[in-house]
Amino acid sequence: MAEKRDRVLSALSLAAKAGKIKSGEFQTETAVKDGSAQCVLLARDASENTRKKFHDACAYAGIPVAEYGDRAMLGHCIGRDYRASIAVTDPSFAQMIRKALSDDDHTETDGNRGVKNDGGGQIDENT
Repeated sequence: MAEKRDRVLSALSLAAKAGKIKSGEFQTETAVKDGSAQCVLLARDASENTRKKFHDACAYAGIPVAEYGDRAMLGHCIGRDYRASIAVTDPSFAQMIRKALSDDDHTETDGNRGVKNDGGGQIDENT
């Protein structure tokens, strides 16, 4: 069976290895407020308060935000425990993630598109 790779999580993992993310509520909030965040990913199972807080802050700052996957999935892809929020601070990685989110299909199978990933996620462009 061909290996399936989720392009959103792959890009996020690369950004983490390059040191171009801020994860966790405090660091993500700081990145949004100081303008270093290029896009924000929120776990779908994050609390309603956390999701509202980041949607409002990102809308005010003009930063794209998307809900994608769950806390375990986001944390695992960056090599950490559960993470409800991640800010991508590099414009190139942010663009790669936004492009992957805008596609209907987030997975690849040996270079061909595979089946939809249940992680979901639509980018909310606030700019």
